[in-house]
Amino acid sequence: MKPILNIQKLGSQWQTQDPFLFCAYHHDVFPKGDGNLGPKASLEGRSLGHDFQGKDGWNMYHGTKIPGFPSHPHKGFETVTIVEKGLVDHSDSLGAAGRFGEGDVQWMTAGKGVMHSEMFPMLKEEEKNELLLFQIWLNLPKQSKHVPAHFKMMWHEDIPVHKNTDESGKVSQIKVISGNFANIPGPAPAPDSWAADPSHEVQIWLIHMEPGAKLTIPKSIAGVNRTLFYYSGENMEIDGNSVPVSHGMDLSADIAINLVNGEKPSSFLFLQGKPLNEKVVQHGPFVMNSNEEIQEAVGEFQRTQFGGWPWPEYEHTHPKERGRFAIHADGREEVK
Repeated sequence: MKPILNIQKLGSQWQTQDPFLFCAYHHDVFPKGDGNLGPKASLEGRSLGHDFQGKDGWNMYHGTKIPGFPSHPHKGFETVTIVEKGLVDHSDSLGAAGRFGEGDVQWMTAGKGVMHSEMFPMLKEEEKNELLLFQIWLNLPKQSKHVPAHFKMMWHEDIPVHKNTDESGKVSQIKVISGNFANIPGPAPAPDSWAADPSHEVQIWLIHMEPGAKLTIPKSIAGVNRTLFYYSGENMEIDGNSVPVSHGMDLSADIAINLVNGEKPSSFLFLQGKPLNEKVVQHGPFVMNSNEEIQEAVGEFQRTQFGGWPWPEYEHTHPKERGRFAIHADGREEVK
């Protein structure tokens, strides 16, 4: 049985398999901050409001003063936002808010609908502000597409990292965001998630391998979809097959997968899950099961704005002096 079923070159938006919808990858080395959470650099020549050109190694995205994604809707799916470097300021139509990053993960169930913004504040004023972010869109089954919107924080202090040492003493680290590795479970996902049922075999891991390290990804069960995204490094091998960096590989589920890293450190995102096997109809930020449901979702958003926007700006950010925190819709507050 072949370990690699399909291989593809990676861009900024990675193709995933059911139950995932796609993964957005952002790696920006922003300039020093200007004291107002924006970049201390000229914005001349950028298409503000839609800047994805990577000029000087960074983007403003849909932001005009601060990089990021101002207020926009979601409905019918979940976002798992992994921020390995940098910070994100979250605000939403439920009145919830937060600042998270430097290894934290936010798991948000859009469910029946929510508006939120994701801005990237430049808090460092004496050095550059690097951002490394993955946002995974995980589908919701039909019966869960109208659950109340909800988010939970997975602070990096609470996410387990398994250290695997091979026979040569080389180390691989596996950060378990969902599922488990070597009987080490990750944090519980959002309660209405497809991942909340262990039988759905949803695994989300970040893997970092030392030069020359070997690691075996254990087999799962037949019918599960699994993909390994090789986003940083130079080259590695999967069961003797040479793979260059910046490629994604769909892998067989019912055999173990043997990784051998090359001469430089390598990093991967691993996604696995039992497919929903439901029809997917997507219209921008709305993901439903039929065209009629999409029309209903768009109409509902036009009427209600999913509760409206309670913040003074669509590019809302939090005070510069605030650290990592989360305020939930019920008023519960977490501070790190």
